[in-house]
Amino acid sequence: MAGFLKRLLGREAEKTLRCGAVVPAAGSSSRMGGQDKILLPLDGVPVLIRTLRALESSALITEIIVVTREDLIVPISQLCRDAALSKVSKVVIGGSSRAESVLRGIRALPEETELIAIHDGARPLVTTEVIDQAITMAAQRGAAAPAVPVKDTVKKAHDGLVEETPDRSSLFAVQTPQVFDASLIRGALGKAVEENAPITDDCSAVERLGMQVFLTQGDYTNLKITTPEDMAVAEGLLAWRQS
Repeated sequence: MAGFLKRLLGREAEKTLRCGAVVPAAGSSSRMGGQDKILLPLDGVPVLIRTLRALESSALITEIIVVTREDLIVPISQLCRDAALSKVSKVVIGGSSRAESVLRGIRALPEETELIAIHDGARPLVTTEVIDQAITMAAQRGAAAPAVPVKDTVKKAHDGLVEETPDRSSLFAVQTPQVFDASLIRGALGKAVEENAPITDDCSAVERLGMQVFLTQGDYTNLKITTPEDMAVAEGLLAWRQS
């Protein structure tokens, strides 16, 4: 009987932790020399497909929405079909800002979705452990994001003049997926878009409402590909993982 109850409770816990995911991939890739970074091959596989496969590997994610530019709707939809990504249910057109694009993705999820994970399309090396820890924390606290301690000394400066050296022990580089109670992030992003607020990530939208975001353990290999140098680093990290 005890074993049955344990299995039953375990199944119930897993059920409550499942969530939908939104993957913004609508950027201009301006710092990649005009190439769409999400379509670039990373060891022979497009960056976006590696990202989506990582999300599919989490048992806690049941559905994935990809948000992209109008001109990429057809090629990305075809890539997803070719890769047999069973959890990708829709590819939708983004908006004029990241916040608006993510909000469109959220609105494409079923109304009954309770948790929403938002993950950069250009973070292909995220691990299942990082994903699941953030989802679990968000289920408990309402808002969570993976983060890693900053390694370098950071300077606050103005016009090239150092004004302050913040205490590095309190600084963290926040990553994705950032995971939220669905009603919370819908409201937070809706308000941010309505007020044209200059938010830098989805946590910022929630923080504007005075809500707390809890940090989980990130991974230094969970880098966001932004420049050609990042692609070179990602290739090296992938090779290191496979060695």
